[in-house]
Amino acid sequence: MAQLQLSDLRKSFGTVQVIKGLNLDIADGEFVVFVGPSGCGKSTTLRMIAGLEDATAGVIALDGRDVTRTRPADRSIAMVFQSYALFPHMTVADNIGFGLQLRKEDRATITKRVAEVAETLQLTPLLARYPRELSGGQRQRVAIGRAIIRNPKVFLFDEPLSNLDAALRVQMRLEIARLHQRLGATMVYVTHDQVEAMTLADRIVVFNDGRIEQVGTPMDLYEHPANRFVAGFIGAPAMNFLPVRVTGGRLEVPGTEPTPVPPGKEAATELGVRPEHLAVLASSTADLVGEVELIERLGAETYAYVRVPGLPSDLTIRLPGETEIRPRSSIGLKIDWTRAKWFDASGKVL
Repeated sequence: MAQLQLSDLRKSFGTVQVIKGLNLDIADGEFVVFVGPSGCGKSTTLRMIAGLEDATAGVIALDGRDVTRTRPADRSIAMVFQSYALFPHMTVADNIGFGLQLRKEDRATITKRVAEVAETLQLTPLLARYPRELSGGQRQRVAIGRAIIRNPKVFLFDEPLSNLDAALRVQMRLEIARLHQRLGATMVYVTHDQVEAMTLADRIVVFNDGRIEQVGTPMDLYEHPANRFVAGFIGAPAMNFLPVRVTGGRLEVPGTEPTPVPPGKEAATELGVRPEHLAVLASSTADLVGEVELIERLGAETYAYVRVPGLPSDLTIRLPGETEIRPRSSIGLKIDWTRAKWFDASGKVL
């Protein structure tokens, strides 16, 4: 398929700079997911790659060819939008084949390619239907089929599953993963959904305020975040953050006994602990003692929110689904210090 390279890519709207010098290399056949909070620039970047937004500065290269100022139709890039954008007066077959019709391909070629794409996406029984006769998941597959039929070098997905219900999102996520395996295509996918990012991506790109905070595999980002922002953004439920203070060679965490400062952590101002790295123990042997404020039972696992005196917010802990813990009960928590993350005042990992 294709290699995609962004070099010092920038975008401004008037005097407001929204993309602030991105550098990113995407390998041939790689599935890369852009994540970040609303307004961070991930969708704007995707639209610049597609040619739907003009870059203010920098270079977008496809297989080594500068396409920064190339028309969208000439980039060999296909985009699947959040809205399906299907033509309501056309059948599924005509919607899928529309791009080839614009190219003036002969009817036999279009029919053959539509049949191949429909078979890939399990749409063959639906080819004569109109969009109004389809479910949300079926419409999204038609939109994907319209992109596939063009044989693009790169597929772009802009939050394609956000309009679907939970069950359909799971189904479509699996179908997109299988599609990537079958096609071996280069794919760039924008989402705000943590599960989509973690399960689909070869690599995740974390955006924040028009910049890239970190790029890595899902587990690299989860286990080895570069800074506090990435640590707090990747993972659901989010990492717990506890304020710390170092005085006289001793480490003070609210709710715990002062301890010697671990080597290299003298500049620490905050401690990060994921919910699964807090274990429930007897109060006499615990690092922290608090009261359970709220329980969320999700079946296979349970989340408990614990108020610890001296901490600015509740701690979230992940527990087995059958836990006997009840709201308003007192519990002790043991920190897995080997998995904890330490941050300095700038948010850098120590």
